[in-house]
Order: sequence, then C-alpha cells, then structure tokens
Amino acid sequence: MAVSQAAHAERPDRRRPATDSAGRSAGRSAGRPAGRAAGHRDPATEAVHEPAHSSVPSPFLDPAAMRVRYRREGLHEQGLAPDPVRQFARWFAEAAESGIHEPNAMILATADASGRPTARTVLLKGFDERGLVFFTNYRSRKGRDIDANPAVSLVFPWHAIARQVIVQGRAERTGRDETAAYFRTRPHGSQLGAWASEQSEVVASREELDRMYAELARRYPEGEDVPAPPHWGGYRVVPEEVEFWQGRENRLHDRLRYTRRPGGGDPTAWRIERLSP
Repeated sequence: MAVSQAAHAERPDRRRPATDSAGRSAGRSAGRPAGRAAGHRDPATEAVHEPAHSSVPSPFLDPAAMRVRYRREGLHEQGLAPDPVRQFARWFAEAAESGIHEPNAMILATADASGRPTARTVLLKGFDERGLVFFTNYRSRKGRDIDANPAVSLVFPWHAIARQVIVQGRAERTGRDETAAYFRTRPHGSQLGAWASEQSEVVASREELDRMYAELARRYPEGEDVPAPPHWGGYRVVPEEVEFWQGRENRLHDRLRYTRRPGGGDPTAWRIERLSP
C-alpha cells in the first residue's frame, strides 16, 4: 500500500498519533531516528537530520519524508591512491576506526543464468591486489549463481560516515589451501555450522537444524579438529570497476570511479574518472 502524499492540513491534527506495530509514534519516527530532535546534528556522520513533514497520520512510516543533509569533506582526485585497493584500504581503516558495526559487511549481488538477480549480506574476510575474499557454501544460491554467471557486484554501505564503495568484477573460487587456512581460524561452533547447514535448502524445522548440529558436536567435541567441508570455500572477487561515493551537500555527491585498463595486472593500470551524482 502506498503511503499517502497528501498536503498538510491547515490545522494541526490533535488526535492521538498513529503508532506502528512496535507501538512507536509514526509521526515522531518518520524522517529521523526516535529520540532525536528536529535538526539534530549527528557528530559521527556530520549530517543534519531534517524534521519530517508528515502527511495524514498513518500506521506506516513515510520514507519520502526521510532526508539527511551531508556535511562531510569532499573527495578529490588529487587525494586518491593510484589504485582502488590502496584507496579501499584507507577507507576501510577509517570505517573501522569510526565504530561502524561490522565494517566488513558487504552486499553481494549475483544473477543466475537467466539474469534473475538476488542480493544478500556477506562478510569480507580478506583483500589484496588480487581482489576481495568471502567464504560460503558452494551449494548455496549465491554459489549456484556464480557457477552460472561469475559477474558480481559488492556494496559496502557505510551510511554512518556517508560513504559507499561499489565493486564490480568476477568471482573466482580460492584454492583449497586458502580455504582450509581460513577455516581453521573460525570458532568451533562456526566450523560445525558449516557442516550442519545445507545453505539455501528448505529445512523442516529449527529443531531439525539443531539436531544436526548436536550430532556434529558429539562427533567433533571442542578442541578436536574439524575438517573444512568439500562444498564450502572461498570466492575472490577480482575487481574491474570500483566506485568511491562520498555524500555531499545538496545531493551533489562525489563519485570517483577506477576502471581497470585493458591488459591489467599492473596495479597502476587504472583509469580514474569523476561521475555526475
């Protein structure tokens, strides 16, 4: 159901404000986080949360009324690293230092052989000049998509600091030695979970999943080595384009894109272009 976009009434509505399913006031919540006053300045993002201009009271939050004015310093070509890996390393360190929850969380978009897309959040587990690495079940939907179509996209949505990094490239499986080395660093419970979960398949109940995990816990008690499942491993996303987005005032954001030059491999073989916001 679409949210009403009706104009403001000439008189304020003195009725009890509508609430959402969590019991929060819809009029208060729309457009800014609960507990923040109109015009509140967020020191972490240097953004000003504008007051919401709600329409008719509704049980739904109005996303059209949610606006943030970005106040961060700009992104300039002369300040960029010569290649996207070093530029990403700078921003990744700053995102981690800012206190963002899981700065290594990234949205992975894939498409199957027919072009039907799906997206989900995965965790970055390593990066270097070769690309960005994550681990998963190869039988999962993302694994099946990549087998059929290795072209993928990653997004790091660092909203709290008004930054975003978009990576386009191709996904390649890592070697088994690299997978095994990472698997040994995982907590014991996560190692068992990789065996217990037939990721993306239908499971009859939570109890069935817990039962499979309990059986594995008896077979591999704490302290015993758990082998990496043969159907579980890493992917390396080899970047072909990397865009760095910095929020600016009046929606005139900075967008700077690295594009790999033909016959790349040389870390300096990148073209840098500014994109219109």
